[in-house]
Amino acid sequence: MCDVRKDIPLMHILMVSLLFFPGPWGRCMGSDCGPGGSQSRAVWCAHVDGWTTLHTNCYQSQRPSNQQNCFRVCDWHKDLYDWQLGTWSQCVSVSARAFGGMRPHVCNVGKEGIQTREVGCILKADESPGEDAICEYFEPKPRLEQACLIPCPQECVVSEFTPWTSCSKTCGTGLQNRVRSVLVPPLFGGSACPNLTEFQTCKPGPCKGAEGVYSLRLGPWTPCSLPISRPVRQAKRRKGKGGGRERPGVKDPDTRELIQKKRTRNRLNRQESPFWDIQVGYQNRAVSCAHRNGSTVGLSLCQPRELPLTIQSCILPKDCELSDWSDWGPCSKACTDPNPKSPRGQRTRSRRVLQFAVGEGENCAPLEEAEPCDTEGDGVPPCATYTWRTTEWSDCRVDSLLSQQDRRRSNQTGLCGGGLQNREVYCVQANAELLTYLNNLKDKDASRPVDSKLCGGPIPDTSQLCHIPCPIECEVSPWGAWGPCTYENCNVQDGKKGFKLRKREISNEPTGGPGNCPHLVEAIPCEDPSCWDWQLVRLDECVPDEDLPCGPGTQKPQVQCDTMDIELCRGTPVPEPIVCLVPCPKDCVLSDWTTWSSCSQTCSSKTIEGKQMRTRSILAYNAGEGGDMCPNSSSLQEVRNCNEHACTVYHWQTGPWGPCTEDPSASALNTSVGSRSAAGLKANGPCSQGMQTRKVICVRVNVGQVPPKKCPESPRPGTVRPCRMPCKKDCIVTPFSDWTQCSPTCDAAGNIQKKKQSRRRIVLQLPANGGQECPEVLQEENDCEAVKVCPGYRWKTHKWRRCQLVPWYIREDSPGAQETCGPGLQTRAVSCRKLDGAQADIGDCLKLASSMPPVTQRCQLPCQDDCQLTNWSKFSSCTVDCVGVRTRKRLLVGRSKKKDKCKNTQMYPLSETQYCPCDKYNAQPVGNWSDCILAGGDRVESLLGLKVLGDIKECGQGYRYQAMVCYDQDNRLVETSRCNSHGYIEEACIIPCPSDCKLSEWSNWSRCSKSCGSGVKVRSKWLREKPYNGGRPCPKLDHINQVYEVVPCVSDCTQYVWVAEPWSVWKVSNVDLKENCGEGVQTRKVRCMLNTVDGPSESVEDYLCDPEDMPLGTRGSRLPCPEDCVLSDWGAWNRCSRVTTTGLRSVPFGLRSVPSLSEIDPLFEPCSLNLNCFHYFYNITDWSTCQLSARAVCGSGIKTRMLDCVRSDGKSVDLKFCEERKWQMNISCVVECPVNCQLSDWSTWSECSHTCGLEGRMWRSRVVVQGSQGDGRPCPSQMEQWKPCPVRPCYRWQYSPWSECRVEEVVCGAGLRFRNLSCFVSDGSREGEGSLVEEDLCAGLELAVDQDRVIILKEACVLPCPGECYLMEWSDWSPCLSVCVKGAAVDFGSVQVRSRAVMAQEPENLQLCPDPDWESRSCTDGECFEYQWMSSSWAGSPRVTWCQRSDGLNVTGGCPPINPLGEDNSFCDPACQMPMSFCTEAGVCMCEEGYTEVLSSGGQLDQCAPIPVLEIPTAGDTKTDVKTSRAINPTLPATTQPGRTGRTWYLLPIGPGSICCSKTCIYCSALMGPSPMCKSPMPCAPRHLHTITDAGL
Repeated sequence: MCDVRKDIPLMHILMVSLLFFPGPWGRCMGSDCGPGGSQSRAVWCAHVDGWTTLHTNCYQSQRPSNQQNCFRVCDWHKDLYDWQLGTWSQCVSVSARAFGGMRPHVCNVGKEGIQTREVGCILKADESPGEDAICEYFEPKPRLEQACLIPCPQECVVSEFTPWTSCSKTCGTGLQNRVRSVLVPPLFGGSACPNLTEFQTCKPGPCKGAEGVYSLRLGPWTPCSLPISRPVRQAKRRKGKGGGRERPGVKDPDTRELIQKKRTRNRLNRQESPFWDIQVGYQNRAVSCAHRNGSTVGLSLCQPRELPLTIQSCILPKDCELSDWSDWGPCSKACTDPNPKSPRGQRTRSRRVLQFAVGEGENCAPLEEAEPCDTEGDGVPPCATYTWRTTEWSDCRVDSLLSQQDRRRSNQTGLCGGGLQNREVYCVQANAELLTYLNNLKDKDASRPVDSKLCGGPIPDTSQLCHIPCPIECEVSPWGAWGPCTYENCNVQDGKKGFKLRKREISNEPTGGPGNCPHLVEAIPCEDPSCWDWQLVRLDECVPDEDLPCGPGTQKPQVQCDTMDIELCRGTPVPEPIVCLVPCPKDCVLSDWTTWSSCSQTCSSKTIEGKQMRTRSILAYNAGEGGDMCPNSSSLQEVRNCNEHACTVYHWQTGPWGPCTEDPSASALNTSVGSRSAAGLKANGPCSQGMQTRKVICVRVNVGQVPPKKCPESPRPGTVRPCRMPCKKDCIVTPFSDWTQCSPTCDAAGNIQKKKQSRRRIVLQLPANGGQECPEVLQEENDCEAVKVCPGYRWKTHKWRRCQLVPWYIREDSPGAQETCGPGLQTRAVSCRKLDGAQADIGDCLKLASSMPPVTQRCQLPCQDDCQLTNWSKFSSCTVDCVGVRTRKRLLVGRSKKKDKCKNTQMYPLSETQYCPCDKYNAQPVGNWSDCILAGGDRVESLLGLKVLGDIKECGQGYRYQAMVCYDQDNRLVETSRCNSHGYIEEACIIPCPSDCKLSEWSNWSRCSKSCGSGVKVRSKWLREKPYNGGRPCPKLDHINQVYEVVPCVSDCTQYVWVAEPWSVWKVSNVDLKENCGEGVQTRKVRCMLNTVDGPSESVEDYLCDPEDMPLGTRGSRLPCPEDCVLSDWGAWNRCSRVTTTGLRSVPFGLRSVPSLSEIDPLFEPCSLNLNCFHYFYNITDWSTCQLSARAVCGSGIKTRMLDCVRSDGKSVDLKFCEERKWQMNISCVVECPVNCQLSDWSTWSECSHTCGLEGRMWRSRVVVQGSQGDGRPCPSQMEQWKPCPVRPCYRWQYSPWSECRVEEVVCGAGLRFRNLSCFVSDGSREGEGSLVEEDLCAGLELAVDQDRVIILKEACVLPCPGECYLMEWSDWSPCLSVCVKGAAVDFGSVQVRSRAVMAQEPENLQLCPDPDWESRSCTDGECFEYQWMSSSWAGSPRVTWCQRSDGLNVTGGCPPINPLGEDNSFCDPACQMPMSFCTEAGVCMCEEGYTEVLSSGGQLDQCAPIPVLEIPTAGDTKTDVKTSRAINPTLPATTQPGRTGRTWYLLPIGPGSICCSKTCIYCSALMGPSPMCKSPMPCAPRHLHTITDAGL
C-alpha cells in the first residue's frame, strides 16, 4: 500500500497550480425593472497551463460567486440616467507620464501629451452615482483619455528701449532712464521677463546754490465717515447747559395743513426717495514734508504760502441693494414641441432696486436674467406648426410660355402642346382648429393665412409645365368611285329616280370623334335606279357559229350578282352573249378591244359630256381574195358617253354641337359643388345627364343650302346626342388673415406716425360652370388705432438741495476755514416719468431710458472775501454768420462790486465773445455708384403669399445712386439735410434687356426626295439675330447658321402612271404591196398622268413618273403574211415558278388558224433575277425628329418612320409586293419646353449695414424659384442689389486723454487726474478719429464709451516727490497675440499684455525702486507671429545680428537660441576654436554668456575674457540681477562688437575712499580684477563715468 502522508505535498502542489477562473457576467434578468434583477456567470477550475478539471480539485474557499444581484435596465431608464463628464485634466507630457519626469530635449513644435477626465453614470434627479452598466445599455461610455499638445516654453519678449530721458536734475548728479515694454508674457514655463529699465548717471553741471531737498507731500483722502449726529450733539449741549426749553407745537389746524403741504412739496425735491439713502459725511487728508531721500521731516521745513484743503464733504459710499429674485415667469413657449431641433422658450425673473449705489459704492447687478425652458404638463397644448399650402393650379396656358419666348406670337389662339400653369403659395398653421363650413376642404383650404416667414423648409413650386392635348384634325381618304344608280331604299323601289353615291372614310381618330369631320357621303340624282345587277366577271372564248372553224360567233359572259346573293338578281335579265369573230386564214386579223378608258368628266352638263374610249389594232391584213377586208381606221376606235348625270352633287352638312343643356327627361339633378376633396379639385366630373343639338342641312355643292329632300335620307347625320353636364364650381377663398401688427412708431421729435394695418384672403378655387362668383374684396386696409403718446420713459430731475458743508465743529481748527462758506456737496431727487409726464416705475427707466442723471454734485458757498458773480447769460443772437460775433455776460453781485480784486477782468471776466457759427456747408459725392435699380422695382414680397409673376420688369431704364456727404466749414460731417440734399445723387441707367436668339420662320417643306416610296423632306430656319445679355440661347446651328428639320416622307408609287395610246397602224419598210406583210414599225404616244380613283385624269410632267416603267413608244416587228401564224400581243408575265436566279415562266398567246397547225403550245421564257424575276423586301427608315402639332411649341409629339417595299434591283414598289407584316410606324415623344428662369420678387431692402458713416449699404435679394429648362432664358447672375444708405454722422462719446496728476498747491503726493467726456463726430471710416462737436448732438446716445456704461472722469494718482523711484503709468495694451504652434493647426487662445517700468531720479534711492510689473489678459482674433535672427551686411565692416518679429518689429526674446558650444562650427570661417566660443547662425564667432570677445588686429576672435556687470538688485533682494540688453537698433551707428547683441555696462562714479553703500555693484575696470566691490568693499579710483562695452573691456 501507498503511504498517504507522502502524497500530501504532491496534492498540495497540484492544487496550488489549479485556480478558479470566472467568465463574464451575463445579461441581467428579472421580472421587474430596477435593482431586483440577477445575473450569473460561468466559473471553472483550470490549471495555470490552460487545461480544465473538476471543481473539486480547486480550493472551494477560493471559488468566486457565480450569481449576483444587478440592476435590470428598461427603456424608460434612458430618461433617468445619463453620463456625467468631468473636466479634462491638465495636459501631461507622454514622456513624463511614461518615465516619471521630463527628459531634456530641444522643443520645436510641442510635446505630445495626454489629459484625462472622470466619467460616471448618474441619476439625473439628484446626480447620485449609478452603475455604469445602466448608461452603457443606451450609449457607450465616453472616452476617458484624449491626446493633447503641450506647446514649447514661450520666453518673455520685450520691445526695444526708448531713447534716454533727460537728466533728472538740472545740476549736480542725476539719472537718465530708458525703458522698454513687455510684448509677450512668458508662457508655458518660458524664461521670465528681463528688467524693463536701464539707468545711467548724468551730471549737467555743478549747482550754484543749495539744492532743494524738501517737498510738501499731500496724503490721500481718508475714507468718508459721518460726523456725530445732531441729536447726540444737542443732547450734549443740553447737558452742558443744564437742559433747555421745549418748543410748543402749532395748534392751528389750517396752519398745520399749510406746513404739511410745504413739507410734502419740499420732500419731492429732497433726496428722501426709498431708492437713495444719501448721507453726506466728511473726509480729511494729511500734509507732510518729505526729504529727497524719501524720509519724512517736520512740516516746518516746508514753507508754502498756503496749505491746501485738508477736509471736505463726501458721500458716504453705499452699495446697491437688490431685492430677492422673483419667481420665474411663465415660459415664453407655452406649448409642447415634438421637434427636438426647434428653439426652446425662455423664462425670466427679475428683482427690484432697494438702494441705488451712492458715492463709491458698488453698482447694481443686472435686474433681469433669463434661462431656456420647456413647458411641461398634461394640459399643455402642442405648439403651432406651420406648413406651406397651395391654391389650385391655374389653367394650362401656352401663351404665357410663348410670351416668354416670342412676343409676336403671344396673341395666337387655339394653341396647344406644352404650357405653363401657376398657383399661389401661402403659409398656414398646420394644426390649427380648422373651420368646418367647407366639409371636404377643411384639411386643405379653410386654414387662415399667416405670415410666410413662419413657414420653413423648401417653398413648393409656384409654376409647372403642363400639356394641352393638340386637337387631331380629321383626316379622310380620297373619294371613292361613284356607285351605280340605286334606289334610296331598295325595299321601296318606287319611281324612276335614284342616287349615285360616293364615299370616303375617316383615316384617323380625330379629337371629339367623327362629329368634327367633313361630310363622308355625296349623292347625285340619277334615272332608272336599280338595287341589284349582274356583274361581268369575264368573257369566254369566241365560239364560231354552226361549229365552223372560223367566222362569226359569240362569247358567253360569266357574271355574278353584285350582292353575292344570287336570289336578289333573279329579277334582273342576265347579260346576253356578245357577238365576236374568229378570223379565217385569209381574213383580216384584229386585236381585242382594250378596256374602256377613264371617263373624261366626273359629271355632264349642257356644254360638257363625259367620254370613254376603247381601241383595237390590225394584227394581220387579209390574204388575197375571199378574205374579209380590214376595216378603216375609224372602225378601230369606239367612243361612248359616261357620267351622264348632271353636275349636281348634294351632301348633308352638320353644324357644331351646341352646349350641353339639361335634359328634362333625365332623372339626375344638377348640383352645385362648392368644395371637393383635393383629388376632386383636379377632376371635372359630370353631375347630370344632358343633351346637345346641332343643325343639319342639305347642301348643293357650289350653291348652298337646298331643301332636305334633295339629299338622300339614309346617310343623314343625327341632330341630338346625350352628354354629361359639368358640375358647377363655386369660388372658394380662405378666411381673412389676422390684421397685421400695429405697433406705434414715433419720429425723432416724439410725434406719432400714422400707420395702416391690412389683412387679406386668397382665392383657392375660381368659379366655373355658373358657380358662385368670387368676392370683389380680397384685401382690406384699416387705420391703426391712434395712441395718445409715444411709448417711452425719461428721467426727471428735481431741484438741487442747498449746499451742505462739513460741520463747523469738525473743520473749525483748519487754517483759513470759515463757518458759513467753503466747498460742500448738494443732492437732488430723480424720478421716472413716461413721455407724457405720468409717474412710472423706476425700473422702466432703468431698462428703457438713457443713463440716470447724477444725484450729487460738488458746490461752493461763497465767503465774504470771495468774488460772487451771476451765471453766464445766453449768447446774443448773430446778425451775420461767419463774420459776426456774439457775446455773453455776467455781473458781480453784492459786495463783490466794490472789491478791487473782483474788478480784475483778467481773473474774473464779465463778458465773453466768440465768432458766430459759420453755417457754410459743402456737399460732395462719396463712394461708388450703386447697382442699376429699375424704377418701380421696389415691390416687396407679399406678406402672406409668395407669388412669382411672369411679367416682372427685368430690364429697361432705371436709376443708380451715389451717396452724398455734407461737411460744415470745419470739415465736420453733418446731416445731409444741411446741404439741402436728400442724401443721394440719382443718375439714369439702362439695364439691357435680354435678347433671345431669333430665327426665321420655318421654310416650306421641300419636295419628297423620292417620287415613289419613302424619302425625306427638309425644312430650315436661319439665324436672324444672335442672343445677348443673357437671352435664350440658339439651338445648334450649322456652318451657315441654319438649323434643319428632316422628316421621312412617302410618295405613292401609283400617284403618277404612264398611259400609252393604242399602237398605230403598221408601217412596213419592205413592202410587198400584194401581200401587205413583212418587217414593219408601230408607234404610239406615252404620257405621264395623275392617277385618281377614277383613273388617270390629267397629264403631268414626265419626271413625275418612273422612267424605268415608261412603256415603249415604238416597236418593230414583222407583219404576218398570209401563210404566217398570227399571234396576239404578249400577255402579262406569270410569277416565276421558283424564286431562283433561273427558272421558267409561260406566256399565253392568241393565233389565227393555220391549216398546218391545229394546236400550238404556249411559249416559255427562263427566269432571270432583276430582269424578269425579282425578290421583294421591306425597307424601314429611321425615326424622324419629334413632330409637334402646328399649334404647339413644345410638349408631346410623335416620331414617325416610313416603310418601303423594295425590289431586289433597288426599286421601290407597291407594298402589296411584300409579305404582309405589322410595323409600329409612330411613337410618342416629348419636345422639352423652353421655360425661362423664374425668379422671386425682390425682397424688401435690408437694414443699413452701418447705422452711420460713409460705408453703409442696403441690400435686397431674390431667389431662383425655378431654373431654366430646355432652351429657356438662363438665370441672371445678379441675385443681389445694393444701394448706399444716406450718410449720417457717427456720433460717439469719447474720453479726452488723462490730464497730468494734479496735486493742489503742493509739489507731490496723492492727487487726481481728470479727463473730459466729449461728443465726437466721424465718418465711421477710421476708428478713433473724429472731430469735437457740441454735446447736444450726442444727447440721444447712451452715455457709454466703447460700450462701457461706467463713466470715470477722474481717478486717484500719485505725483512722485523729487528723488523718489516710482513705477511709470501702464503702457498701452500690446497687439493681440495668438498663442499658436508653428506648423500645427492648434490654437491656445490669444493674449495681450501691458507693463510698467521703473523710473528713478536719484542714484542714492535705487535700492528703494519697486519691481517692474506686467499683466496680461485674453483677447480675440490674435495674430500669430514668428521670430527670426536678422543680420546686417558685411559692407566692409563687421555685421551685427538682432531678433526681429514677423511684423518687422525688433525685439528681445522669441528667437531660437544661438548654437550652443560643441555643435557644428563649420559654418564659421575660420572655425571657432577658442574656449567658451561658438558659431552663431549669422556665421560669426562669439563668446558664451558671461564672457566678452577680445579681437585680434585682423578683426578675428582672439579670446573670450570674463566681463564685469552692473547689477541692479531689487529692494529686499540679496541676489543680483544681471542687466543686459539683448537687442540693438540696427539703424544706429555700430559702437559694439559686430555680431554681438550689444551688452553695455555702466560705472557709477564714487569718491576716493568711499565704498558701495547701495546695492549697486560696480566693476571699475577689467584691469582691476573681477572682484565686485559689493562683496569686498574697497576704494574706487576713477571719479568719472565709464561706459564700457564688450569691445572696450
